[in-house]
Amino acid sequence: MKSLEVVLARPVADMPVAADFHVVERETDAVAQGQLLVRVLDLSLDPYIGSRLRGRHLGGAAPTVGGRLPGECVAQVLESKAEGFAPGDIVAGEVGWSEYGVLDAGKARKLDPRAEPSAHLSVLGMPGLTAWAGVTQLAKVGSGDIFTVDAAAGPVGGVAGQLARLLGAKAYGIAGGAEKCALVRDVYGFDDCFDYRVEGWTDRVAEALPEGQTVHFENVGASVLTPMLQRLRVGGRIVLCGLAEHYQNSTPATLPVGTVIGKRAHVHGLVVYDFYPRWAEWIELATPWVLSGQLKVVEDAVQGLDKAAAHFERLMRGQNQGKALVKIAARA
Repeated sequence: MKSLEVVLARPVADMPVAADFHVVERETDAVAQGQLLVRVLDLSLDPYIGSRLRGRHLGGAAPTVGGRLPGECVAQVLESKAEGFAPGDIVAGEVGWSEYGVLDAGKARKLDPRAEPSAHLSVLGMPGLTAWAGVTQLAKVGSGDIFTVDAAAGPVGGVAGQLARLLGAKAYGIAGGAEKCALVRDVYGFDDCFDYRVEGWTDRVAEALPEGQTVHFENVGASVLTPMLQRLRVGGRIVLCGLAEHYQNSTPATLPVGTVIGKRAHVHGLVVYDFYPRWAEWIELATPWVLSGQLKVVEDAVQGLDKAAAHFERLMRGQNQGKALVKIAARA
């Protein structure tokens, strides 16, 4: 079976752009025992892929030119040579940025059919698991907390703030641009959102939170973390999840240690892979919230594999609103 696939056209040294990729056609691998032939429905594009392309991510080495690209997808099983999987099943896994692929059954997750498949790439997927881990397992957010999170219009920040509110906290987002802040307030339901592109945004934070926040969830890097750390209450908690502004350059992320000491802050480093064994626990908790609309699923999707490279460049430039997806095929 022939399949179209997006691969690297050249090594990536800086922020990835659409010209770094091209589409090729090649034969799909033969299906061996313990494997699944799948048709990709939706492909997930995530910020960590930018680091991975440069060999600067914990998830693995940089892909080679012409080689398979990292990125989780949801897919429908066409042929199964693995116990526990049958044609028609919907699964998640990695097969590259491709129309079809072969997936080792041991690396496939059979998806809960109650929610839309693409939700398993956002709220019920790695972004949602990341948010749950940081909010509930590390920061232990609860009633009475004042919670702040940056990149709040994205899938991790958006779920984190919604989850904090469901647990009884007040949630305040930080995002870039009026449209993103409107999404955070009006769709995700945060108590407020601060536009970091507006001069004096930190003054707005000080006015809204005169006593500071008890928890800050960091996704961006030093430019936001430094002023937000200054607003942290004594004994507050910080979750260091992402450093998006540092991924595509050599500027190191720094933490003002003196302020951390003065605040008696509890700093938690979050690596989502540590929580993969508990993914089913998150799905069981979150699926009813998704079905009831208490957890909003917001997708920034394009149609067709040929749009993947340009859509990924938009994501790397911070121009996405919600979960960046490429819709490739419809479920049969």
